[in-house]
Amino acid sequence: MKRISLAIFMLAISLSTALSAAPLLNVSYDVMRDFYKEFNPAFQKHWQAQGNKPVQIQMSHGASSKQARSVIDGLLADVITMNMATDISALYQHGKLIPEDWAQRLPNNSAPFTSATVLIVRAGNPKNIHDWSDLVKEGVEVIVPNPKTSGNGRYTYLSAWAYVLQQGGSEQDAKDFVAKLFKQVPIMNTGGRAATSTFIQNQIGDVLITFENEAEMIAREFGRGGFEVIYPSVSAEAEPPVTVVDKVVDRKGTRELAQAYLEYLWSDEAQRIAAKNFLRPRNQEILAEYADRFPPVDFINVEDTFGNWADIQSTHFNDGGVFDQIYTVQ
Repeated sequence: MKRISLAIFMLAISLSTALSAAPLLNVSYDVMRDFYKEFNPAFQKHWQAQGNKPVQIQMSHGASSKQARSVIDGLLADVITMNMATDISALYQHGKLIPEDWAQRLPNNSAPFTSATVLIVRAGNPKNIHDWSDLVKEGVEVIVPNPKTSGNGRYTYLSAWAYVLQQGGSEQDAKDFVAKLFKQVPIMNTGGRAATSTFIQNQIGDVLITFENEAEMIAREFGRGGFEVIYPSVSAEAEPPVTVVDKVVDRKGTRELAQAYLEYLWSDEAQRIAAKNFLRPRNQEILAEYADRFPPVDFINVEDTFGNWADIQSTHFNDGGVFDQIYTVQ
């Protein structure tokens, strides 16, 4: 009887496998949970409508750089969807998991949408915070994740640096300003979602610096009455890129599925899902449809301002770089 039951169980497993495609693993950063909760079912429906087998999509979320490190160390991601290019390029630099020119394989340097950095303050804005300069006032506590582990933190660092340059300051002035800013940080979380918990749930800090889509997620989860969103005068344009992880998909036989999954991020349906989740779509017509939720922003292009991402990472965020020099002296 036990042998018959085991045989039936194994047959059921075989049938289940035959009727569905191999699962796809998307390793992503930690403020994208809500977007992919909506996007994944939309893609699954689209995939099956093309005559394909049903597909299971698995997600892994965490601090951007830590997620990239996990893939380098062996996590079998079919695709990786990060918030900055350096965390994807690391897969080429450490293990050649992807080609060096990975960003050229999809439109917009493989970034299907963009985002702005915003300042989230307590209701009523008791510390009167309106721009970057207000963050270094005496007594202001700033919550931002670690730039060495979080793309959110790196975009904050670069936005603050660019703000000083736009005010006519020198590179040394910018370095001094960013050093002062990070001395206002009482707790350095590893990722954006942890920083949100520190600010919202633990009620630590006067201002949280994060992406505009995370501000909306906070409102949905915790309500809109406890905070206000401030758009600073300058923001580095966040361009969260995506790629197939070549060595993994070729090993698992999932390249076609993984490629289709990423390409669908540029579909009208996915671009509208992005807009609904306060990510700025690349499709300009869809962006215009949702213009009421995307205030005009003075964006700076990171590479035009600071050079290529590899040099930015080496200069500012690698061990011994500028961030280590200005932060470890505290």
